[in-house]
Amino acid sequence: MKTAFVFPGQGAQYIGMAMDFVAADPALAELLNGFDAAHGTNLMQIMQAGPEESLKETRFTQPAILFHSYCALKLFLAKTDIKPDFVAGHSLGEFTALVANGMLTPADAMHIVHKRGEFMIRANAGVPFAMAAIIGLDAQAVIDACNEASEAGIVLAVNFNTPIQTVISGSASGVQAAGEIAKAKGAKRVLPLVVGGPFHTPLIHEASQWLATEMSKFPFANTTIPVVSNVDAMPSTDPTETVAKLERQIISPVRWVECIEYMKSQGVTRYIEFGPQKVLSGMIKNIDKDAVLFNIDKVEDIDTVLAALNA
Repeated sequence: MKTAFVFPGQGAQYIGMAMDFVAADPALAELLNGFDAAHGTNLMQIMQAGPEESLKETRFTQPAILFHSYCALKLFLAKTDIKPDFVAGHSLGEFTALVANGMLTPADAMHIVHKRGEFMIRANAGVPFAMAAIIGLDAQAVIDACNEASEAGIVLAVNFNTPIQTVISGSASGVQAAGEIAKAKGAKRVLPLVVGGPFHTPLIHEASQWLATEMSKFPFANTTIPVVSNVDAMPSTDPTETVAKLERQIISPVRWVECIEYMKSQGVTRYIEFGPQKVLSGMIKNIDKDAVLFNIDKVEDIDTVLAALNA
């Protein structure tokens, strides 16, 4: 039975996240306090008590979710010698995957995604934008809706989350038009998303350039555990190739369905999701009905998962 470790992206955060892990391991508190000291932020306080509006700010959301996922991973690995055959993450989660396979240190990864969040917002300052989840329509129909709406404004299918859930992103007018066309094609729901920019589109192309410059300041180590990239759903253990894909990822679609299909084709049957809530587990179940799924969100989940794995 092959195993993949997977890590969620934005949207899974909640007030109080990771605090039980911090209480269980003083080194984790040191990591989070070190981040705040280095960046002049109060991420520890925001994660612990809010306000929720601050936690939803992309520059805070990204390091908060990465930190929570790392906490779950660290304490899990302290109790088992299970190693993944692959790692993967959804958008932001791909950086956490690189901590899991040893390519990045936790501190470097938290810094990079904090800056990534700032870049993604700054790159589209002042331009009306929107993102929405199209539910109940297959991917090609969503792509067709975006193409048909192109006269109204730029809009693209950007997150292929499940066979019947695709997120669209772009100009506010383009997303609105594509959503209306999707409904006419039979979509069950068009759910507007609260976001800080038209993520994963060329509208924030400057962010990818800024991110590339920032990543060049940090070492990405060699690894033997492949990360399956959002950009092309293919594995890589090469740091140079991985960094190039991360630069492209910020303006490219997240091909999550293809990532899971690739890992399934390689014999992966078991997925352990590390991080807040169970967003990816739900997606994976809709892609691979036979997948065996586990999630570690809280300290208490670790023993529950290990008992199930041992059984």
